[in-house]
Amino acid sequence: MLTNTYIHIPNIGTTTERRIWDCGIKCWEDYVENHNMIKLPRTKKRLLLSGVEESIEQLSSGNHKYFARRLPMNMQWRAYRHFKEKTAYVDIETTGLSCQNDRITMIGIYNGNETKTFVRGIDLDKAPAELGKYKQIITFNGARFDLPFIEYEFPGTFDQIHIDLMYPLKKIGYSGGLKKIESMLGLRRSDETAGITGLDAVRLWKRYERGNSEALETLIKYNTEDVVNLEKIIRITHPWMIERELKVSKKS
Repeated sequence: MLTNTYIHIPNIGTTTERRIWDCGIKCWEDYVENHNMIKLPRTKKRLLLSGVEESIEQLSSGNHKYFARRLPMNMQWRAYRHFKEKTAYVDIETTGLSCQNDRITMIGIYNGNETKTFVRGIDLDKAPAELGKYKQIITFNGARFDLPFIEYEFPGTFDQIHIDLMYPLKKIGYSGGLKKIESMLGLRRSDETAGITGLDAVRLWKRYERGNSEALETLIKYNTEDVVNLEKIIRITHPWMIERELKVSKKS
């Protein structure tokens, strides 16, 4: 989907992008070869051609920052497949909802193969270096919760593409919390963590602080299932996101 995206080019909006799609253009290279067939003002065609050629070059060099800066926040999901191998699925646990008044207790990072969990009082300060290895971050409600918490404690951590799944999922009919969406997609939690809520996660941390090591083990397992399921969710739903986007174009 990224290579058939044009809204990251300055002064190009969804109307122009859909006009390009409606002409049968399937990718940037296709646009370079066939841009003269599209009925657009000459200046806009030149602007598009320059932007497309630059986009091809930046993607070829793997420059994720170029697309992170230019793609609208609600469209960053379009980059998913192109940076999939350098993706971190991220979820945090905290003592509450305010990044000013509460604290991160745990940061879970899954790269599609292994999970690393960073715990306050043990190794939480190592999480930013781990996050820095990746070009793309995937969260659920991370734009409003996870990333502000991490940025507050570790300023300047993020320059990656950020896909907050909550928004594109809602567009394809999957709304509500993460656990509800998992259930809608047929994803099951382990018996040990099924039914645990965000409030329960806070309580587990408090039990750990009082000396209950098993509470920490349960919290880590709960967090791990969060990040692993993020990968499953986008793998299942990303084709539907693309399908919906192209259908909207045909109807408009």
